[in-house]
Amino acid sequence: MGATAHLDFIAAAYAAAVIIVGALLIWITLDYRAQLRTLAELDRQGVTRRSGARRAERTIEQAKAAANAQAKEEA
Repeated sequence: MGATAHLDFIAAAYAAAVIIVGALLIWITLDYRAQLRTLAELDRQGVTRRSGARRAERTIEQAKAAANAQAKEEA
């Protein structure tokens, strides 16, 4: 009766752990891809990262204003 008495609980615990870790990996992968798409869109708009080299490029506020102006022109 020793180890076999708790075998169902042990199997269920391992299965739950595998499912949870798998779900977290999927979530992280999807979020990573979404962040890459967001960064690519911001790069396309000309927004630069603050940690990058200091250049005379558009700021986030200027990019937002340009996007709003473009949206108004298209409407």
